[in-house]
Amino acid sequence: MKIPLSRIAHARSGDKGDTVNIGLITYQPGHYPLLVREVTPERVKAHFGELVKGSVVRYELPNLGALNFLLHEALGGGGTLSLRIDAQGKTFGAALLRMEIDAD
Repeated sequence: MKIPLSRIAHARSGDKGDTVNIGLITYQPGHYPLLVREVTPERVKAHFGELVKGSVVRYELPNLGALNFLLHEALGGGGTLSLRIDAQGKTFGAALLRMEIDAD
């Protein structure tokens, strides 16, 4: 069964220069293995498509039931250089929560 990621997690996002930082945190600790299995760097990069020009790196935080992602070259040069509406990456977390995952 496919579900939106927002059913099992919430997110916060922001920027460091031209890199978006997304923290993805499960609502329930039991969902953490599902998060690790389904939300890979490759899937995150594919989800954002052309918005992310560089690599996607994932850090696992099992004690928090969370994943942290760095999306390199994702802000068109960064907050002071970018002409994007979201130059600080604040909406990337909400956009990631729209990704569908296999909950089986």
